[in-house]
Amino acid sequence: MKRLTLRGRPILGDIKLTLGPSETLALVGPSGVGKTSLLQIIAGLQGAYEGHCHVRGRIGAVFQEPRLLPWRSVRDNLCITTGITPAQAMQALAEVGLAERHADFPEQLSLGQRRRLSLARAFSVKPDVLLMDEPFVSLDPALVEEMMTLFTTLRTAHDVSAILVTHAKEEAERLADRIVTLGGAPAQITSDVSNI
Repeated sequence: MKRLTLRGRPILGDIKLTLGPSETLALVGPSGVGKTSLLQIIAGLQGAYEGHCHVRGRIGAVFQEPRLLPWRSVRDNLCITTGITPAQAMQALAEVGLAERHADFPEQLSLGQRRRLSLARAFSVKPDVLLMDEPFVSLDPALVEEMMTLFTTLRTAHDVSAILVTHAKEEAERLADRIVTLGGAPAQITSDVSNI
């Protein structure tokens, strides 16, 4: 893909990015460089760019904020947004340790539990590619550790490729097979380093 301009300001320059099967890629760079814009293009949420973006298979997404339906139960948050059955939703909730909370509403959950629910929703659509935009931001260090372990378990169980936007070097180094850095204005790939 190339050249994304928003409100007259060039955000992204020429970018060629590939993702292999079962690969996790960390996308890093300074705030405001265009990492989230790039994820939005890949997700099909941003169409105002020149070039081509092709994703094979299904996409799942985890946003910075959980983006849940506050007036629906935890289980319904999965069923309504993904189309899965209640039994499938219960299985997805069990995978993230929330099966007992299925009848609660999102505001009854802690931030960490809402992040777990977001992971359950993303993985329940059986994605080929998972897009994660700073999914562990605003969590305390112990909870970040717990969430990284959970993500690693789910990624292996579901055999999914993933792109993780993060500002945390530790997250990138622990979770990613490759670390891609965006820099400049408009943003371009300034490094693409294997982390294996």
